[in-house]
Amino acid sequence: MGKKTRMTGARALIESLYAEKVEVMFGYPGGVLLPIYDELYDADIDHILVRHEQAAAHAADGYARATGKVGVCLATSGPGATNLVTGIANAYMDSVPMVAITGQVPRPLIGN
Repeated sequence: MGKKTRMTGARALIESLYAEKVEVMFGYPGGVLLPIYDELYDADIDHILVRHEQAAAHAADGYARATGKVGVCLATSGPGATNLVTGIANAYMDSVPMVAITGQVPRPLIGN
């Protein structure tokens, strides 16, 4: 049996984005997203830093509308994730292809 190769969740996410031919994503970093940002550093995906998570969602929506490609936005957990909601709803109402990725704290810490 061959040697097993381990892949982090962050790397798996980047590989999934490659598989869908994602070229650009919009986001605002947060602590739980740092492994993803570490992978993005060497990835062939452009990251557009926004000043607020809501801007990331609206930018992903606009990008998808303008290019016909999927728009991708990235936000941290908690309020960062909820700040995406208006942009997600806007894209949803017009059937715009968009993926919203959010972080999450470890399960044992939820509610503590």
